[in-house]
Amino acid sequence: MWKFCGTAIICVLIGYLPGAVVAEEVSREQIKGLDEKVQEIKSEALGIAAALSGLEEKLLYPSNTQLSLFVALAEGDNFRLDSVEIRINGKVVANHLYTFKELEALRQGGVQRLHTANVRTGEHDLQVTMIGKSPGGSEYRDTADFTIEKGVGPKLVELVLAGPDVNTKSISKKDW
Repeated sequence: MWKFCGTAIICVLIGYLPGAVVAEEVSREQIKGLDEKVQEIKSEALGIAAALSGLEEKLLYPSNTQLSLFVALAEGDNFRLDSVEIRINGKVVANHLYTFKELEALRQGGVQRLHTANVRTGEHDLQVTMIGKSPGGSEYRDTADFTIEKGVGPKLVELVLAGPDVNTKSISKKDW
């Protein structure tokens, strides 16, 4: 009886073996097509994610209440920025420690969006504190206070930071 069962099992396996080989060959031929479809789906998913991110930002920060703060370094300054703290109406809203790559990007003229928030129209107090090192290696810290007038549309503010060797104010504000 066991001999018959063993023989039957072997016959069944041999019968399925050619089908498995054909299935393997078909899947090899279709791999390229499947890879292309996967890449298409991936790019569509990335496009949808970008669109959703834009919609989310519009919903979270409507243009009539939006305040965005950007940071840049003064042109030609060798000041090494370590950190920036921003307060709006006395509340800390942003605190950032700079990496080497971020500092290099700022030195090459880059601008960093540091904070986006919803604020009511009217006047708001803005306090900016920066900490860094002068080219000589001494620690440098400065704080500046500003008043922001928020109107109906979005408010974009650039904060330009400079070290102690520059003849201008170390922290200045530009409205965009």
